[in-house]
Amino acid sequence: MRTIIIFAVAALLLAGVAPRYLEKAALQTQPASGATAPAQPSAGGALAPQTVRPSIAAGPRSAVLSPDSRGHFNVDASVDGRRIHFMVDTGATIIALRESEAARLGIHPARRDYTHGINTANGIARAAPVNLDMVEIGGVTVRNVAAVVMPDQGLNENLLGMSFLSRLHRFEYREGRLVLEE
Repeated sequence: MRTIIIFAVAALLLAGVAPRYLEKAALQTQPASGATAPAQPSAGGALAPQTVRPSIAAGPRSAVLSPDSRGHFNVDASVDGRRIHFMVDTGATIIALRESEAARLGIHPARRDYTHGINTANGIARAAPVNLDMVEIGGVTVRNVAAVVMPDQGLNENLLGMSFLSRLHRFEYREGRLVLEE
């Protein structure tokens, strides 16, 4: 029970600090006019696919993510050699995988492995802690990354949380894009 409370407090603190950090970083890196072009839906109103581009101005290994039409950063990552789609979530303490996606990676936690309580928008959900050997986005690689597996009904999409982002040399919101540097 104590572990759950500590985890919940840490998640709440991170959720309170991360948005302020990103907002501050955005204000420091915006052009003088302060204007950035909003993301536009693709033809037919569908969400435009995310973009991952190597950045010349960033570090030696970097990726630049563009927001979708809702302003969210979505990315296809290579997790232990398999392609997995994520939404970047700086408010998530840890990478969260849906059970069905974890199964594609060969991860099949038993019911008894769901030992962690995770605070979500819908209340506390049970999660199974796991470790990912490698997570890679556009050449930016982090090894030995903590994650949790959650039931599909408790998680709409995979979340790329701080267990990945905090291990980068730097990540910042710059000129309307999210820059990841190894």
